[in-house]
Amino acid sequence: MTMEKRGVSVCMLMLMLFSLSSMAPSVSAASTTTRKLVPQNTKYEYYSERLGRNLLANGLGSTPPMGWNSWNHFGCKIDEKMIKETADAVISTGLAKLGYTYVNIDDCWAEIVRDVKGIDYLKYDNCNTDGSKPTIRYPVMTRALMKAGRSIFFSLCEWGDMHPALWGFKVGNSWRTTNDITDTWESMLSRADMNEVYAELARPGGWNDPDMLEVGNGGMNKDENIVHFSIWAISKAPLLLGCDVRNMTKETMEIVANKEVIAVNQDPLGIQAKKVRSEGDLEVWAGPLSGYRVALLLVNRGPRRLPITALWDDIGIPPNSVVEARDLWEHKTLKTRFVGNLTGTTGSHACKMYVLKPIA
Repeated sequence: MTMEKRGVSVCMLMLMLFSLSSMAPSVSAASTTTRKLVPQNTKYEYYSERLGRNLLANGLGSTPPMGWNSWNHFGCKIDEKMIKETADAVISTGLAKLGYTYVNIDDCWAEIVRDVKGIDYLKYDNCNTDGSKPTIRYPVMTRALMKAGRSIFFSLCEWGDMHPALWGFKVGNSWRTTNDITDTWESMLSRADMNEVYAELARPGGWNDPDMLEVGNGGMNKDENIVHFSIWAISKAPLLLGCDVRNMTKETMEIVANKEVIAVNQDPLGIQAKKVRSEGDLEVWAGPLSGYRVALLLVNRGPRRLPITALWDDIGIPPNSVVEARDLWEHKTLKTRFVGNLTGTTGSHACKMYVLKPIA
């Protein structure tokens, strides 16, 4: 968190959490830009080789972590009762079964000494430091975790100051690529843009982190929250809820519990999507999935309802392929079969999300 937000004196490492896994039942621009996707097999083989050489190689983070973090909604207003109620709610609502298994007590209530039940996931913040560089401080924690006698997910949170995506994979399992998010459309999109720059550096075992989810905190409307969740999912970002899960609305639950969108985030291929085409306020995001499929996201940042077209050439599908499209928010497979492109009409501050599968 930012220095302005977090002035507590002991907050250099301030934070820890426990896993629920054992508790759970069984950018606008007038010009057009285009970016190509990296071929699926090439990238997968590269990542597999790199993962085997990684010093950390703790076997964790094969897919992005999912859970809940206290900071965005509660800040320092936390206590034992609230944390226990939250853990119970994650289980009773079924969120734990969907994969939301980490409960992260973020700042203001840290324990100096921890037992074996309190070191599943460590988020190391960057505030109130001794002035040394993150590239020096964070590896010290890496070495300490390697001596802990158990595997611990290590989340680096130095706010992207020294481009941790360039060096984080040898140090931790995820790294913040941005400063803190706030619960606004503009803040959410700016974090998405900053995070997307580093897409090719994410891989199984090490993920780009554009900060926690704001879905359910009230600052964005339903369509904006769907865009937020969709971008985080297709970007293979950690899905860390930041709302009060004890009092989620039906609308919020429907967004964060969308199994088909979560499946894109948790796809075993582990390749972060890119913004492959941008025309003014209209964007096409895409990334390969396992099983020769492609995740596609059409985003309308502008004030008017408009059609957005995704071209096969931009998203890595052979030009004459016949493609079946699954709409992940409507939960239906479209009857139309698409050749060469797909067009979706998208409302203001809204999106369409598909999984595309070539069938001929």
